[in-house]
Amino acid sequence: MNFIVIGCGRVGAELAFKLYKLGHKVTVVDEDRESFNRLDTDFRGRAIEGEAVAADTLERAGIEQADGIAVVTNSDTLNAVIGHAARAYYKVPQVIVRNYDPALRGMMESFGLQLVSSTAWGAERIQELLLDPSFRAVFSAGNGEVELYEMLIPGVWEGKTIESLLQGCTECVVVALTRAGRAEIPPVDKSFQAGDILSVSATLEGVESLRARLQSSSEA
Repeated sequence: MNFIVIGCGRVGAELAFKLYKLGHKVTVVDEDRESFNRLDTDFRGRAIEGEAVAADTLERAGIEQADGIAVVTNSDTLNAVIGHAARAYYKVPQVIVRNYDPALRGMMESFGLQLVSSTAWGAERIQELLLDPSFRAVFSAGNGEVELYEMLIPGVWEGKTIESLLQGCTECVVVALTRAGRAEIPPVDKSFQAGDILSVSATLEGVESLRARLQSSSEA
């Protein structure tokens, strides 16, 4: 597949090389020639110097034949403009845009773009680990608004049902229960055994509700 990476900072250079290693054709665009020094020495894709917002630069990069484009410069405004042009004018099938400043996320979402907000996502992960490392996020949807968590069921919950744990939690959905290495999609009236691992899809508010309920039972 043909991919274009706009911005050859640390994120862009790493992404371009990863895509190249997977066998894809990759073109990297940046207005600063020196930025291409960040690319791995084994990278054999194309490097285009020029202003990415300019139609001539994008067309030299092959945007009209691109299967996907990642816009990962340090300017959220520039990312939004280029991403919108790639999707609306050039009809690139897959457009991914980096959001750097959470304060500008709403503006970028108004373009209807698929965003990756490393700042917001990183803050979510750090918060989770600080609060309770026993709740492990194994998959993140969007920018962390909904995640898949694995939670270890403590011994005090043995014999209690999944339904009793989820009671009142409107932002939690059970995905699986793993017991002795075997996973199943359990009915809500299934009782826990100590050491069970419950996989739950939840918002941050939902998983905090579950965490508080498990903690209060452990302290009782």
